[in-house]
Amino acid sequence: MATILVIEDDLTFSRILVGFLSRQGFTVENANNGSDGIRLFANSNIQLVLLDYRLPDTTGLDVLAEIKKERPRTQVIIMTSFSDIRTAVKAMQMGAFEYITKPVNPDELLMVVNQALHHYGSRSGASVPATAIKFVVGRSPSAMQIQDHVRLVAPTDMSVIIEGESGTGKENVARSIHQLSSRSSESFVAVDCGALSRELAASELFGHVRGAFTGAVQDKLGQFEEAHRGTLFLDEVGNLSIEIQMKLLRALQERVIQRVGSTKEIKVDVRIITATNEDLYESVRRGNFREDLYHRLNEFKLKVSPMRDRTEDLNEFLDFFRQSANEELARNVIGFSEPVRRIFESYDWPGNLREMKNVVRRAVLLTQGDTVDVQALPQEMVDTVQNPIRRTTNQPVTGLKSMQELQEKDMIIRTLEAVKFNKSKAARILKIDRKTLYLKIEKYGIK
Repeated sequence: MATILVIEDDLTFSRILVGFLSRQGFTVENANNGSDGIRLFANSNIQLVLLDYRLPDTTGLDVLAEIKKERPRTQVIIMTSFSDIRTAVKAMQMGAFEYITKPVNPDELLMVVNQALHHYGSRSGASVPATAIKFVVGRSPSAMQIQDHVRLVAPTDMSVIIEGESGTGKENVARSIHQLSSRSSESFVAVDCGALSRELAASELFGHVRGAFTGAVQDKLGQFEEAHRGTLFLDEVGNLSIEIQMKLLRALQERVIQRVGSTKEIKVDVRIITATNEDLYESVRRGNFREDLYHRLNEFKLKVSPMRDRTEDLNEFLDFFRQSANEELARNVIGFSEPVRRIFESYDWPGNLREMKNVVRRAVLLTQGDTVDVQALPQEMVDTVQNPIRRTTNQPVTGLKSMQELQEKDMIIRTLEAVKFNKSKAARILKIDRKTLYLKIEKYGIK
């Protein structure tokens, strides 16, 4: 049975987790701070880590980085309060398998643990996310434009960059391109570049020969060879080191690779699709990404909009995830109550489709009847929507500038309330861009 490491500073919650997982037959190690957790991880054969984000001596992101640096295949589940969702999304970008919100539901925890361990044991390791979201088209203008562009570029062999925030379904767009291409009968290989350590990235992508380095006990096919005649999807490609970028550029230009430790050239025929949640061109300007590689990858670019800008697609995604959760959990939930729909419409979904899938799955799991009610939603989500603004009262006005700022703050608050906190609509009404609106929201402490 697998060995799981729990890193959690809440002693009571930690004992509950250890007891529950032990009763399920797992071997469980336990640490109450980050440094002890890293020490236990280094000295034990750990397949899965349950990691609290808030630790007394460090953050979960720092511990996650150490774990992925040491052993990239080890799966990590972040445990966080709902208010830390944006941090959890960042953890996913750094290679975490999944995040779960506290209080943790036992059935949900066991399901995610088993998925993570299955992912650990799969042949392709961290390269194919087990929780990939099936592709739903949507009806919004941006969704229809994506579909038009997918149908346009799919029959070609052009390299494609897919931009979009974490959790927006970039891999599903890539799969759609592959399925509509002449390579659809061949392999689609997905690689999470954010989970590749600097030391092992070359081996994962290009393979190695026996004896190439300590631990290389046999020859290994790389992902390029696995994807021969098919499609190779490089997620978060901006995380690759400059050294690997150079090798990737040669592979694309020359259509040949070399396994680590070998001088033999191997011909490969691979279509490359990449994805990123950052501006790759800005990375080029900062010197973090090779410009020649950027132009080689950027033969065609698609941008997937975040969920907050696709309100027309909300109900379609919600119903799709509800049906998927029914199949997965053997439930028969037929819909959402009207109050739940209103909460979903007002929430801005910082974790996008991945967060939506988790929220709906959890709600279906907790629903005893046939309709999801507010009680099945995370309380913090309900509070975020119902009490979104903390007003500061009795603020002294010390001058004309202070008075103008108070008036500006009040106008922003009233506009947000009028559009049910849809920030895109608010920005248009206020005649400012979204970035400026977010800066002012942060400046005035509007939450």
